[in-house]
Amino acid sequence: MRKNIIFAAILITKCLTLCEAQTAQAPMVLEYDKPATFFEESLPIGNGKLGALIYGGTDDNVIYLNDITLWTGKPVDRNLDADAHKWIPEIRKALFNEDYALADSLQLHVQGPNSQFYQPLGTLHIKDLRLGEIKNYCRTLDIDSAIVRDSYMRDGKLVTREYFASNPDKLIAIRLRGDINCQIALTAQVPHQVKSTLGQLTMTGHATGDPNESTHFCTMISVKTDGEMAANDSSLTITKAKEATIYIVNETSFSGFDKHPVKEGAPYLEEVANDIWHTQNMGFDEFYARHLADYKQIYDRVKICLNKEGRNPNDLPGAKERRLTDQLLLDYTNGGDHTTYLEELYFQFGRYLLISSSRTKNVPANLQGLWAPQLWSPWRGNYTVNINLEENYWPAFVANMAEMAEPLDGFIAGLAANGKYTAKNYYNINEGWCSSHNSDIWAMTNPVGEKNESPEWSNWNLGGAWLVNTLWERYQFTQDKEYLKTVAYPLMKGAALFCLRWLIDNPKQPGELITAPSTSPENEYKTDKGYHGTTCYGGTADLAIIRELFINTIAAGKILGQKNKEMEKALAKLHPYTIGHMGDLNEWYYDWDDWDFQHRHQSHLIGLFPGNHITNQADLLKACERSLEIKGDKTTGWSTGWRINLWARLHNSKQAYHIYQKLLTPIAPRGSKKTNWKEWHKGGGTYPNLFDAHPPFQIDGNFGGTAGVCEMLMQSSIQDGKAIIELLPAAAEAWKEGSVSGLCARGGYELSFEWKDGNVRNCSIKAKKAGTITLLYNGQQKTFKMKAGQTLPVKTW
Repeated sequence: MRKNIIFAAILITKCLTLCEAQTAQAPMVLEYDKPATFFEESLPIGNGKLGALIYGGTDDNVIYLNDITLWTGKPVDRNLDADAHKWIPEIRKALFNEDYALADSLQLHVQGPNSQFYQPLGTLHIKDLRLGEIKNYCRTLDIDSAIVRDSYMRDGKLVTREYFASNPDKLIAIRLRGDINCQIALTAQVPHQVKSTLGQLTMTGHATGDPNESTHFCTMISVKTDGEMAANDSSLTITKAKEATIYIVNETSFSGFDKHPVKEGAPYLEEVANDIWHTQNMGFDEFYARHLADYKQIYDRVKICLNKEGRNPNDLPGAKERRLTDQLLLDYTNGGDHTTYLEELYFQFGRYLLISSSRTKNVPANLQGLWAPQLWSPWRGNYTVNINLEENYWPAFVANMAEMAEPLDGFIAGLAANGKYTAKNYYNINEGWCSSHNSDIWAMTNPVGEKNESPEWSNWNLGGAWLVNTLWERYQFTQDKEYLKTVAYPLMKGAALFCLRWLIDNPKQPGELITAPSTSPENEYKTDKGYHGTTCYGGTADLAIIRELFINTIAAGKILGQKNKEMEKALAKLHPYTIGHMGDLNEWYYDWDDWDFQHRHQSHLIGLFPGNHITNQADLLKACERSLEIKGDKTTGWSTGWRINLWARLHNSKQAYHIYQKLLTPIAPRGSKKTNWKEWHKGGGTYPNLFDAHPPFQIDGNFGGTAGVCEMLMQSSIQDGKAIIELLPAAAEAWKEGSVSGLCARGGYELSFEWKDGNVRNCSIKAKKAGTITLLYNGQQKTFKMKAGQTLPVKTW
C-alpha cells in the first residue's frame, strides 16, 4: 500500500511537471533568506479549517496555530432589543424635518452588541538545542504545491524542514531532517492546559470567557523520530536524530451557529482522538501525496503568464542571481521594476489563500482568512459585511474555485435564520430577513455599536441584501438550476422581501421609494448648511444594493417560473441615480460633498462593480469614472483591490493597472523600527509575505487583487439568456505577450486564450452547459452555439 501511494505521488508530480512545461506559467514560489520576525513576514499554510503561520526561526521556530471555528461567545439571543424598532419613526421624523443631528443621536437607540472575537488556537515552538554559527538560511512557500520549506546550516551540519496542511487528512504535518536535537513545546494565549507523554502532546482549553459558555478545543501533536525522545511536563525533547515527523490535529466543540458550544457542543474529544489515531496509518510522504492531489485538482485549473517576453530571468526560482520576494516587492515600487512575475505571483497567492482558508462547512474565510496570531485580532477578526466578506469571494467563481464559496452558503442561511428576528426587533418588519455591518461564527445580524458608536458604520441593515449576490453569482457561473431553486432563490427572496418592507414613499418626491434612515457605509457627508453627519435618507449605496438585489431576484424568479410583480413595481419606483456638481455620481440624496473626498469606501458604485446594472448608461458610467478620479489613488489594501475592479469594469486599462501597482506598494511590518525598514512604506499595500496591508492585515485585499486581474483579462455577463464574453477588456499595456487558462465566464463556460501586443491570438472555450455565446475580442465579435461538454477552439487571427 505504501509503495503504491508513493508511486502515485511520483506519477502525479511527473504529469504535473509535463503539464506545466506546456504552459507559460513560471513556478510560483515565495522565497526569503531569513526567518520571520514579524507576523507580516511569516508564511501561511491551511487546510480550510486548521492553519499555521511558519516563522522559521533557527533557535526557536515559532509556529502560530489557528482553527477557523475557535471564537468567543455563544448563539445570539433572538429576543435582543425587541422594542428597538420604536425609534425608527422618530428617526424618520427628524430626517424629513432636515434635523440630521437629531437623527444621528437617535440612531444610537437602534444599536445592539458588537460581534464576538476570532481567537488564536496555540503556539508551537521547535527549539534547536545545538550551538554553533548559522549559515545559508532559506525559507520558501511553494504555491504550486502548497508546502513551506526552510533549511540552514548550524556548525556545518544541515537541517531541513517541511510543513503542509492537509484537507483530506485534517492535519498539519512537519518533517525535520538532518542533525536533529530539539525541544517541541506547545502553549496558547487562550486558557489552556498541556500534558506531555512519550511521543505526544495534548492541549485542552477554551476560547476566552466563561468556560461554561465558551467553545472548547483539544489539540493533539504526535511526534515520531529515529532518535531518542523524552517527555517533560509540557514538552518533548528529541536528541541524536536524523529525522522527526510532527503531526498536528485539532477539533473544537463548535457544532453550528445555533448550537450552544458546551450544552450542545460537538464531541471534539472523540473526534480529535480519531484524527490522531489516523496519523499512525501512513507516513509523511503518503500524507503529502494525498494533500498534493487534493490541492492541485483545484489550484491547477488556472495558469497565468502576463508577459512571457518581459520577465526578468533573475526573478524566477532557481536563478543564480535570484531576487528574493521581499526584495522583488521593494524594487517593484522603489525601483520602478514592474516585473510581471510579481504580479503573477500575487494573483496565484490570492487563489492559494482562498483554497487554504475556505473549506469548512458554514464557516467562510473571515477578515484574517484564518491566520490570526493575536489574542484580540484587529476588528475582532470578524465578518465585516459592508464590503470585506463579499470581496473575499470575488475571485471564487471567475478564478475557477467555486467550491471555495460553499462555506458562504450555509453561513448566509444562518444569517437568514437569525435575521428575521433582527428585522422584527429593530425595524418592525415581519417578512424576510436582514443582516448588518458585522457578523461572527454565530451568524449575528443585529446592528452593532453598543448604543454609543457612530451610525456611519453601526446603523446599516443591508448586509444580507448585498451578500446574497454571491449566491446569484454561483448560479450565473454554474447554471445549476437545482442550486438556484433550493439554495439561492429562497435566500435572495427573503432578503428582497425585507427590502420591500424597508423602503418607504419619498415625501420629498411623490411616486419614489427610498430608505430612511440611511447611511453610506463608513462615510460622512457635509450638508449645504455645513453640518457634518452620517445619517440621511435615500442614500445611493442603499438604493444600489436594493436595485441590484431586485434585478437579480426578479431574473432568478423568471428562470424558476416565479412572479415578483410587487418587486418589479418597486424597482421601477426607486429613487434614481443623480449626478453632482462635480460631475460625479452622487453618494447622497442631495448633492452634498463627502466630508473626506478620498474616503476608502466607494459603496455608491456597487452598481458598477461588483454589481452589473450600470452597464450601457453613458452618463452614469462617466459619473462613476469621475467619482473614482475624485477618490484618487491613495487608499487602503481592500479598497485598492476594489478600485482595480471598478476601473477594469470601465475598460480603463491604464488606471486599472496603475491601481494594481499601488496594491503592490511594499509596507513595513507593524511594530518594526524605521531604521531596519527605511525603504519600506506605510499605509495600504502589501507586506513582505504578500499579505494585504489595510493596514493592518486584512485578507480581502489579496482576494480583490486576484479578482481584479481576472476582470482586466476577461469580463462576462448574461443578456436575454445568452452569454456575452469580452477578452482583454482592460489588459495592461505592459502585459505584452501572455496567456491564461481556466478562467470561468458567466453562462457556464471556461476559457483559455493567448495574446500578443493587445490582440487575442488563440482561444479555447469549454461549455459546461449548452448555450449561445457572443465573444468580443480584437474589436470584433462572433456568436457560437455550444453543446454541453463541448470544447471549441477559436482562431482569432
